[in-house]
Amino acid sequence: MAAMAGSGLSNQTGAAVGALAFPVLGPLGVVAVRQYVAALVLLAVARPRLRRFTWRQWWPVLLLGGVFGTMNLSLYSAVDRIGLGLAVTLEFLGPLTIALAASRRRLDAGCAVLAGAGVVALMRPRPSADYTGMALGLVAACCWASYILLNRIVGRRVPGAQGAAAASAVSALAFLPVGVAVALGHPPTAGAVLCAVAAGVLSSAVPYLTDLLTLRHVPARTFGLFMSVNPVLAAVVGQVILHQDPGAVEWAGIGAVVTANAMSLATRR
Repeated sequence: MAAMAGSGLSNQTGAAVGALAFPVLGPLGVVAVRQYVAALVLLAVARPRLRRFTWRQWWPVLLLGGVFGTMNLSLYSAVDRIGLGLAVTLEFLGPLTIALAASRRRLDAGCAVLAGAGVVALMRPRPSADYTGMALGLVAACCWASYILLNRIVGRRVPGAQGAAAASAVSALAFLPVGVAVALGHPPTAGAVLCAVAAGVLSSAVPYLTDLLTLRHVPARTFGLFMSVNPVLAAVVGQVILHQDPGAVEWAGIGAVVTANAMSLATRR
């Protein structure tokens, strides 16, 4: 339980710390650095034998690398526009949709309605609404759903964590020219680079290694159930570090999405 709580808190704290570098590096620069850090950590841990990969193994790895980069870029861009809590809640709709779509239970249909009501509350029309930021959060949700489906294919075709490491390397290579362009156009400060590196460590390295350890000791359903608190953690961390204060309606929307996921997972046999 402590490991799962630490993993979620580390992930959201990393995103908030990375957001502190947005004024200097922008979301694109922060994501580029995060991809580099994730690739270095995963390559060191998994040590994939890339030369032995066949095309049947490579094509889902390449797609996974593209999804990995797009997911982080759309999420961080959404965080920059609409705040951490709302962005993570919208992104969380990806795995929630995967879980509910495979079920035929009436309870899950009710959970889908509850989650939908939460989304309506979060995306309701108002003068301050940033629909571009919300759209980016939904893009991140689609990417997370694609990430789950592609990970299943990669996991069946590539042993261990080699597929994830190879995908992170592909994503890091794709962001290499982006990082160079950002550095040349906006010379980074030491503090901004440190925040971006911390985001990579806290949001990629620590959760990945912690989750590997945790899944050896707890059932997958328990792990998924605990993951549902991530939107709440994101809202709290955003409030503490970034001084983003969700209103009562936003908290209600976040609570509806979290409750829908928790109810669906907790009642499964």
